[in-house]
Amino acid sequence: MSPALFADYTAVTGYLYALKSAGVKFGIDRMTALSRELGHPERNYPVVHIAGTNGKGSVSAMVERILREAGYRAGLYTSPHLVKLGERVQIDRRLLAEEEIVSYVNELMPIAARIGAAGADEHPSFFEFMTAMAFLQFARRKVDVAVIEVGLGGRLDATNVVQPEVTAITSIGFDHMEQLGHALTSIAAEKAGIVKEGVPLVLGRVPAAAEEVIRRIAAAKRAPVHSVRDIFGEDLSHYPQTSLEGDYQRWNAATATLTARLLSPRFGRVDNRVIARGLRDVAWPGRWQRTRLGGRELILDASHNPEGASVLESNLRRLAAQTGRRPVVVTGVLGEFRARALLDVVCRHAREVYLLPPHQARACTYEEMEAYAPAGAVAKIHRTTLEEVFPDAGHCAIGGSDDVVVVTGSIYLLGEVLARIQPEQGPGEGRLQDF
Repeated sequence: MSPALFADYTAVTGYLYALKSAGVKFGIDRMTALSRELGHPERNYPVVHIAGTNGKGSVSAMVERILREAGYRAGLYTSPHLVKLGERVQIDRRLLAEEEIVSYVNELMPIAARIGAAGADEHPSFFEFMTAMAFLQFARRKVDVAVIEVGLGGRLDATNVVQPEVTAITSIGFDHMEQLGHALTSIAAEKAGIVKEGVPLVLGRVPAAAEEVIRRIAAAKRAPVHSVRDIFGEDLSHYPQTSLEGDYQRWNAATATLTARLLSPRFGRVDNRVIARGLRDVAWPGRWQRTRLGGRELILDASHNPEGASVLESNLRRLAAQTGRRPVVVTGVLGEFRARALLDVVCRHAREVYLLPPHQARACTYEEMEAYAPAGAVAKIHRTTLEEVFPDAGHCAIGGSDDVVVVTGSIYLLGEVLARIQPEQGPGEGRLQDF
């Protein structure tokens, strides 16, 4: 007997939340079965598949923008979302609508129930549902190309059922070690699981040990490697310019540039001029994103792991040099490993630090973040709430008119802040963040 269909978006998000609460499921067997049941929609369009510890979302957005600049209809699948679930599945940057999500869940639910009849572990996960929605949406809306960001890792990620034109690995650093391993080499091997037989691989700036592993895997699969370092060298002035701020975004722009060049034989309108225009016009919220609120500058920047913290340090140092004063920082993060790296940086570069745990089960508490702050930190540390920092959509209650306020740390914290200061987007869907 088929499950009863859902009548509205509220019911659908409740069902999806129950799937998410069941936890992350690794392995591609369930996704393979789901895609097979759907007639393999992911094979109806060319795919660019992008993995990496950091930068994969930015590179995905850059490649999508380049393809759209060339006049192609482009799908973009990323995770997690900042505010709305539909951000994950976009065509020409139009979000998947609530009514579309309802329709897709009703379509997928009986299929998932059949697959899951063999046992609870066989039932497709929340992330697999979202991946299937993306595959179907892109096929039915007849995209010219889809840019697919890996959710976590690569080898065992649900997205790894695709047969890509080009793959890219943006960076390798320490994150999600429980799933991917505690050495850069093991993390690199998991990310390199997206490499396919004979399919060209673009390699971003990665540590030497990780690069050796990735190149060995690529060689075994006869996949040509196109390295950012080999092409652009070490001098940042030789790297492409982009509308996204920060040195690391120029590294990402180089990765996106090489990816786009590899696509040009199939997508003939992609040339160097189109690539440059696309990079200068890309938008990717929450990555050193500047806005003004309550008469002061506000910067939103996701920085949730040690590699990201080192990039954040460079940005904060440059910001202080530009403004002549230390910024005020609002931060919250998930997990001790990430918290120690992040708090070490912000406490050294901020005048004041406001601790704000995101509403996620794995978020560090006030007490934990205070314990992870470095001894002898110059910055004054406060506990705060979202409502205290942003009393309403138009006001920021911390810092002075000459201060820059930086919100950094977990992408989930950024999503909560954006939902607060941009109420026109509708209520935030933070409970459906994470995988």
